[in-house]
Amino acid sequence: MYIGRDMTELTMTKKDDWREDELVYFQHALSQMVPYLNSEGTTILREINQEIQNRGGFQRREATWTSGTKPVVD
Repeated sequence: MYIGRDMTELTMTKKDDWREDELVYFQHALSQMVPYLNSEGTTILREINQEIQNRGGFQRREATWTSGTKPVVD
C-alpha cells in the first residue's frame, strides 16, 4: 500500500524531486489505466518513465523463483 504524497501535490513538483516509491507507484497505477488516460495523463506517464530511465531504472525488491532479494557471494 502506498503512503505518501498524492498526485495533486506531485504534479506541482519536478519529477527529479519525486521519491523512488512515488515514481514506482504512479508509474504502475497509470500504466494500468493507459487505455483511459487523456493526453495530460499520458504526458505524465511519459515523464515518469523518463525520470525512471534517467535514474538508471529500479531494481526489483521482491524475491522470484530464480533470484533472491540480496546477492549471494559463494
